[in-house]
Amino acid sequence: MAEKAQLELAVREQSERVRQMKDKNAPHDQISEELSKLMELKAQLETNDGKHQFILKTPKGTKDYNPKQMAIRAQAFNTIINCFKRHGAETIDTPVFELKETLMGKYGEDSKLIYDLKDQGGELLSLRYDLTVPFARYLAMNKITNIKRYHIAKVYRRDNPAMTRGRYREFYQCDFDIAGQHDAMIPDAECLKIVHEILSELQLGEFLIKVNDRRVLDGMFEVCGVPVDKFRTICSSVDKMDKMAWEEVKNEMVAEKGLAPETADKIGEYVQLNGRTELINKLVQDVKLSQNKMALEGLNDMKLLFEYLTLFGVEERILFDLSLARGLDYYTGAIYEAVLIQSQADMQTQQNENCEPVSVGSIAAGGRYDGLVGMFDPKGRKVPCVGLSFGIERIFSIMEQKMEAANQKIRTTETQVLVAAAQKKLLEPRMKLVAELWKSGIKAEIMYKKNPKLLNQLQYCEETGIPLVAIIGEQELKDGVVKLRVVSTREEIDVTRENLIEEIKKRTCQS
Repeated sequence: MAEKAQLELAVREQSERVRQMKDKNAPHDQISEELSKLMELKAQLETNDGKHQFILKTPKGTKDYNPKQMAIRAQAFNTIINCFKRHGAETIDTPVFELKETLMGKYGEDSKLIYDLKDQGGELLSLRYDLTVPFARYLAMNKITNIKRYHIAKVYRRDNPAMTRGRYREFYQCDFDIAGQHDAMIPDAECLKIVHEILSELQLGEFLIKVNDRRVLDGMFEVCGVPVDKFRTICSSVDKMDKMAWEEVKNEMVAEKGLAPETADKIGEYVQLNGRTELINKLVQDVKLSQNKMALEGLNDMKLLFEYLTLFGVEERILFDLSLARGLDYYTGAIYEAVLIQSQADMQTQQNENCEPVSVGSIAAGGRYDGLVGMFDPKGRKVPCVGLSFGIERIFSIMEQKMEAANQKIRTTETQVLVAAAQKKLLEPRMKLVAELWKSGIKAEIMYKKNPKLLNQLQYCEETGIPLVAIIGEQELKDGVVKLRVVSTREEIDVTRENLIEEIKKRTCQS
């Protein structure tokens, strides 16, 4: 036993050593060496009878979902998919892993979060980081220049997870994209309309959709004196303003990324601004920005975007925010991010009645990426694209919390009717009847006992939320009827076998 305890301690210490090396981004070969030592220690950790002792846990940054949680997820997926379909999208699927070269160089500083796989058959592979880059590869590979598609699938990020805030290493994304040559800002406005529709239907709480334009950002960096080779890295710093105070962001730019303090101060004058059409008009008149062609193009498109958003009736939830940067390298134009907000009063820190809403988390994001497909096309042919992505894990977490707070009962099955017996020795008639119901498309169950007690069968329906019970007994079999019982009211009616299917469908709102 002492030897086993020593091995267990050695495994824990080695695991912690590997974790620290990964957190510090140690060289890959050093991490591999320490991982090999860890595997050897685990192999030695066996019980006296020679059987391997399993550690029963899910990998870091992942989780299992029980039937109640999956039922809530299904509700969210249905709402999102129905909206995508309402806007005319078709769906595709792509492999969960891609060639490593397909993914590298597309995500800026986040490229370090890509999961690499071992060389398999001469190909260097990586797990997909998002659904956008695989979509662009799919378009270039199949020479598609016009499509409106949605894709719901898992993606993977070698991040330090904060699962309590809905951040995982494996999670679903729900993407909608419009590819093709279209007039300016019409597809962009529809994407924002879709975000508005879905968040309104899900009823997660108050939300705000922030928008900006990469051209405005890059033009702003240029007039402020940021060197061109620092645009993307400074953009990544600005993107942290929803989590950090401006002084912290400024310190990162200056101390870590070598930006001149006076340049950072000039950036600060712009990135702390937000508003709507009035702010856009003001910036169009700005002495510095108006002289920058790139910034002016972006501002004019933002002005057009707000005109279309007004026509769609969603402009009150949209905010032009110059601090929104979106760290990914592939964005070229409009960018946006939806956040859930709550007032200071909701956070029990209200000091006065006119408090500003506070962001409590990003829930959807997207933007325009006109150059990504061209990166994969042999001839560099560009296919303009704009899209959005919902992070389902955070949506699910909020829905689960709201249902628990409201003590809302969640059904984990869609069973419409339980076929029950009133007496013993009726297994055969029950099996025949449930088979008839299945054949007619009715969602039905029986209990897996030859002679279950009627009370137990009725209690099962109450516990699982099954709305109807089809009860058969010797007399019902003689009369050619079934006693249909409504579980919630305990009402019972005799229904002929010929009319049973229609009656069940009518009472469970099925045509």
